[in-house]
Amino acid sequence: MTDASANMPTRFDFIVTPEQAGQRLDRFLADGIGSLSRSRVKSLIEAGQVFCDGAIIREPSETTRAGRQFTLVVPPAAPARPQAEDHALPIIFEDRDLIVLDKPAGLVVHPAPGNETGTLVNALLGHCGDDLEGIGGEKRPGIVHRLDKDTSGLMVVAKTPMAHNALSEAFAARDIDRSYLALAWGLLPSEISYDGAIGRDKRDRKRMTVVTQGGKHALTHVRCLEAFDAAVSLVSCKLATGRTHQIRVHLSQAGHPLLGDPVYLRRIPAASRGLDETARRAALDFPRQALHAARLGFTHPRTKETLLFTSEPPEDFQGLLRTLRGG
Repeated sequence: MTDASANMPTRFDFIVTPEQAGQRLDRFLADGIGSLSRSRVKSLIEAGQVFCDGAIIREPSETTRAGRQFTLVVPPAAPARPQAEDHALPIIFEDRDLIVLDKPAGLVVHPAPGNETGTLVNALLGHCGDDLEGIGGEKRPGIVHRLDKDTSGLMVVAKTPMAHNALSEAFAARDIDRSYLALAWGLLPSEISYDGAIGRDKRDRKRMTVVTQGGKHALTHVRCLEAFDAAVSLVSCKLATGRTHQIRVHLSQAGHPLLGDPVYLRRIPAASRGLDETARRAALDFPRQALHAARLGFTHPRTKETLLFTSEPPEDFQGLLRTLRGG
C-alpha cells in the first residue's frame, strides 16, 4: 500500500438485487464487503458514510429494496492512539494478514494506565508500520486473544480487518487448537476435565472464580505429564473455551494452584513439604505463574491452510523443571 492510497478513503458501490431485498442495510453492506465487521459498518452508517441516490443514510436497520444503489465510503484509518515503539519481537511467522509470536513473560499486551508504553501493541505498531490496514477505523493490530502479562507463549495477531474478523470468529466458535504447559501444586490425575462457569469474584475484583450462577461456561481438559514426589505436577491444559484466567481459576479451585501465581496462590501449599529443600525453595520462589502457551493451531483466513505452531517454555520454566527433576 502506498502512502498516497493509505490516506485516501475507499468507496464501495452496491446495487440491491431481488434476492438481497428485505435485508437490514448494515448486514447487506457487511456481507457485500466481506472484510469489515457488521459493527464497523453500522458505525460508518451512523457516521454518515453511506449514501443512497445522493442522500445520506444513517439508519443501520433500514430495509433494502431491489434496485436501490448504495455507496459506502470508508475513511482512511486514523493513526493509532498508542505510540509506535521500536522493540524486538520474537516473531515465528508473518505474512500480509497476521503475525504469530512467542510472547515473553513480563510483556503486557495492551497499553493501560500504568503501562502506556513498552507493551506488545506498541511494539507491533513499530514493527508493522504502514502494513496495518486499520481495524475498527484505527491503524492498530488486531488482538484476537490475550495472554496475561506473566504468561509466556504463542499468540496470533491480525494485521488486516479480514484476518481479524475470521480469527475472532474462529476463537468464538472454539475452532482453535491451543494448549498450555503448567506446573501445579499437588498430584493431578492422569487425565481430568474441569467444567465450571467463571465469573468475577465479588470479594476481590482482581480475581475470577467458579460460580454457580451467572458467569461464562468454561471447560479445561488437563493431562498430567510428569509428577514430582506427589508435590508438583507438570500438566498440559487444553482449552475448550477461552475465559479470563481460565486455567489458573480451574486448577486453583480444584486445590492445585499454579506455582508462583500471585493472584490465586495465597498460602504456602502443604504439598510443598514433599519436595527436598532445594526444589521446595525453587518452587516457592518462582516469580510468576508457571504457565506457557505451548501450542497454537488455526486455519489461515486467506489461504485456508492449516497452521500449527509449538513453543518450548522459556528458560525460567525450564530451569525450574531441571531443579524439580534433581538436575
